Amino acid sequence: MPYAIVVVPVAPLRATAAHRSEMISQLLWGEGVEIINTAPDGWVEVVNQYDGYTGWASLSHLEEVSEEIYHAPATHYLPEWSNEILLNGQPMILPFGCLLKGYTNLSAKWGNVQVNLLEKPPVLPAAGSPVNTKHLLADAKKFLNTAYLWGGRNVFGVDCSGFVQNVFKLSGIPLLRDASQQATQGITVDFLQEARLGDLAFFDNPEGRITHVGLLLNDHEILHASGKVRIDPIDNQGIINADTNIRTHQLRIIKRFF
Repeated sequence: MPYAIVVVPVAPLRATAAHRSEMISQLLWGEGVEIINTAPDGWVEVVNQYDGYTGWASLSHLEEVSEEIYHAPATHYLPEWSNEILLNGQPMILPFGCLLKGYTNLSAKWGNVQVNLLEKPPVLPAAGSPVNTKHLLADAKKFLNTAYLWGGRNVFGVDCSGFVQNVFKLSGIPLLRDASQQATQGITVDFLQEARLGDLAFFDNPEGRITHVGLLLNDHEILHASGKVRIDPIDNQGIINADTNIRTHQLRIIKRFF
């Protein structure tokens, strides 16, 4: 099947082949996708190379590339809140966390796509080095006050699992897309009192289904996307909203990834 990369800053990934359909996730510029199905009016069903998530995207948001380019590893991520580039000579602003393949000397070329960085950014390695918790915390705090957006994966709108996925990505830790999927990864931490910066806490609904995730700062504070990305207190029962003092989420499990 054809392979492609995303050539717009953020592309919605929808449940069905229609603009009115629910946005179930997003594709960030530079991510690779495999096209597995087509529909009328320029819609294609794709699988996100990074997290395996499947949905429908507009073909106008994609550029077909060879299988070789698709499988080439990501080498760097753009770490600024916004990043200015030239895409085939046209200016574009990219959000935090977009990836580059084959980055060298302020440029990259994937098939017909030529990328030039207007200023030298402090690009970060995608993987291969130990996690620096200071850098991870700085990346996470770039999302503070970002509005909650169902299906969002970027600093202009993000959901709870998209937030932690994007932050971990810059430290070379791949996470699945949804909170319930992420909860199957990592190693269980038995008690909140044993938690440390970078652990993820997962929360369930009354039916027992995991529906929320957040990044623990320590054993009593959590950074998470709820209404907006915010810091709230947490105890053995769950999260308490710092503004209203109302308990909002019931703690289910804590996982460690590094």
